[in-house]
Amino acid sequence: MRTWFLCKVKYAKENEEGLLKNISEQFLVDAVSFTEAEAVIYDRLGSQIRGDFQVTSLSKSNIVDVFFYEDADIWHKCKVSYLVTDADSGKEKKVNQYMLITAHDVKSAYDRIQESLSSMLVSFRVPDVVESPIVDVFPYEKDEVAEQLPEGNFRPVNEEMEDPD
Repeated sequence: MRTWFLCKVKYAKENEEGLLKNISEQFLVDAVSFTEAEAVIYDRLGSQIRGDFQVTSLSKSNIVDVFFYEDADIWHKCKVSYLVTDADSGKEKKVNQYMLITAHDVKSAYDRIQESLSSMLVSFRVPDVVESPIVDVFPYEKDEVAEQLPEGNFRPVNEEMEDPD
């Protein structure tokens, strides 16, 4: 299961008049720990931001899934509600989950989340869609991890355990 971390970063950005202004922006990072999330932020933003920047806040996010559409760059946070039945008591329980999706406006974000979740087996509602202050999302990328490994004959552990040698 993915763990999404919300990272707030503060840095000086040049405005239209050429003056430097301190701003704070939020980013979402898929990582296994706070340390990895901070490392990903410094790695990704180090080449994008001119000058110094500082991670001012790092917290686990309540986002469970992210849907990216290339035609839009505004992130919207969608609250998705559905009912699940407790196996022991048989009672129904309302579950709320939050998902992030790119869209030009709230209406298209609503339409896209409906389309993205259309294959869910349970019926759901989308009671809330709001524009998010998140600037960018950095999902886990398997290729980046592979690039960091030294040269060698690496195989997944499960393949090694199956090997009778």
